[in-house]
Amino acid sequence: MKFTLRFFLTLLLVSAVISSCKKTIQKGVVEENYVAQNYTKKEVDIEMRDGVKLHTTIYSPKDTSKEYPILMQRTPYSSRPYGEDQFRKQIGPNIHLMQEGNIIVYQDVRGRWMSEGHYDNMRAYIPNKQSNEDVDESSDTYDTIEWLVNNVENNNGKVGVWGISYPGFYATYATVDAHPALKAASPQACIGDFFFDDFHHNGAYLLSYFRATSLFGTPRPNNDSPIDTAWYTLPDIGTEDQYQFFLDSGSLENLNSFFEYETADTPKIRPEGLTDDFFWNELKEHPNYDEVWQSKGLIQHLKNVKSHVATMIVGGWFDAEDLYGPLETYKNIEKYNEGNYNTMVFGPWDHGAWARRKGRNAVGNYYFGDSISEFFQEKIETKFFNHFLKGEGDGNTGLPEAYVFDSGSKEWATLETWPPKQSVKKTFFLSEDQKLTEGHDGTSGIKFISDVKKPVPYSEDIKTVFTPRKYMTDDQRFAARRSDVLVFETKVMEEDFTLAGDILAKLNVATTGTAADWIVKVIDVHPEDVETNEEMQDHLKLSNYHLMVRSEVMRGRFRNSFSEPEPFQPNKKTEVNIKLQDVFHTIKKGHKLQIQIQSTWFPLIDLNPQTYVDNIFKAKEEDFKTQTHTVFTDSSIEFSVLEP
Repeated sequence: MKFTLRFFLTLLLVSAVISSCKKTIQKGVVEENYVAQNYTKKEVDIEMRDGVKLHTTIYSPKDTSKEYPILMQRTPYSSRPYGEDQFRKQIGPNIHLMQEGNIIVYQDVRGRWMSEGHYDNMRAYIPNKQSNEDVDESSDTYDTIEWLVNNVENNNGKVGVWGISYPGFYATYATVDAHPALKAASPQACIGDFFFDDFHHNGAYLLSYFRATSLFGTPRPNNDSPIDTAWYTLPDIGTEDQYQFFLDSGSLENLNSFFEYETADTPKIRPEGLTDDFFWNELKEHPNYDEVWQSKGLIQHLKNVKSHVATMIVGGWFDAEDLYGPLETYKNIEKYNEGNYNTMVFGPWDHGAWARRKGRNAVGNYYFGDSISEFFQEKIETKFFNHFLKGEGDGNTGLPEAYVFDSGSKEWATLETWPPKQSVKKTFFLSEDQKLTEGHDGTSGIKFISDVKKPVPYSEDIKTVFTPRKYMTDDQRFAARRSDVLVFETKVMEEDFTLAGDILAKLNVATTGTAADWIVKVIDVHPEDVETNEEMQDHLKLSNYHLMVRSEVMRGRFRNSFSEPEPFQPNKKTEVNIKLQDVFHTIKKGHKLQIQIQSTWFPLIDLNPQTYVDNIFKAKEEDFKTQTHTVFTDSSIEFSVLEP
């Protein structure tokens, strides 16, 4: 009897373990060789209309008893591993779409890796193509889809595209002049315009992205021939203290040497002042929003997104790299394409975190909740693609117009519109006694010294990063305690106060110089009696944490026009408006809303010489001057807020 009971209990235990394993696999833990076991891989070079061949990798389910849609990603970051016997560990937008079976396609875009042709960073769209020589990413996507639906076995004639960051840009591009077989597109953290995304913010150069420049601007060797290994190298600045490195470097002109690639064996003759890196040349030779940047922007070409393409735009509220792009992509498709299926999903993520599976969701020090990314992948993303590629495709997805996460209350909301219909404008004014008030108390000026030798750091961390992310939720107490950072805050909130939409800072300022940058930060000041979470850095506590909710810079020379910069008149009161990107964040009861204003943010953005020069990239050491700035108390911050 004892043996029988023990045997029975053992069976129950084994059964429980097996059941647990199955559930674990369903939740996203898959065998390392799952793709190789369940998919066949084929590599082809697809010829475009101008004769250039693009390297394309196709993963097809081994189960050929039914037809599958095609899910495609076009990328400048390589479709590797190369070789038909080499497999990725995971394919597709998420593990659910991989496990249930789809034809997954990756393609090296024109001029990158194993594809032929010449690479153009943010290739300009050609709206009225006159011949087969007029090619862009839209035509390349069209030609690729045409080949795939006619040559890949067991496809059901429906195609979806997705991508994060730069691949997100190509996913947006696919919707313009789209192939009839393209039914669903999900641009995620999609670049929209390089003058406002990634390498610039409102015309200010993001010096923190300096080390990423060669990734996009190093020419391929051997006359642009296809290559299966990285041909670029990232600059080694020789220190872990990037603040000190860039401060010691001085003028941006002194960084040219990092982009001179030739050796004694391969001498080159280049035009005076230019380097071998074509992207660095673009950055430093085109400091204004001229025809180069205007032509590369995709946002302005979203007026005719094809109605047969459903779009779901995805972004992270704390994405340091691409927040402008997905918000503006959603808004412009919505504005100009009435009747299109167009939705947005924004969660408490940094760049691309929605595609990862890590249980606890945190950005830097700040914890937002559990399984938020997993929820998105299973309940939103998979549902979207399946409806349009395998289901009815009639738009009745069961998904809302806007699936947005309130990063203050830490919960999802489903909305019929974005911004919410029930949002209203509410204005706060800056006060001389560091208060943020609903009425203003005159037009007095608050002065501070902006020292070019001691710029305000964007983070208190001492490190060198390839692209900064963590700072988006960093504790801002270190900045609030500096004399060159102005602080204004409300009283303790007596009830929840929800910010839902864009933010407009209407500053009235003056400077003793002729140039200046202006940075505005929106802060959620936490109460003292808050328990610290496990992600917090050891030297910090959540007690009185100053959570940065949103921040933005305006290079003052562009206050009236991004194309035609102009200096400040010394000591003259001047309007500077700064549009901050949308937020969905509740300042909870017991918290305070704070605004910080400063003029340097180093080395997130480059150092403004504070003396007007035509091109800051070519400023001389003597142009950099410490100045005294003034912010007047009739300056205001306009929020979009939810009515209680």
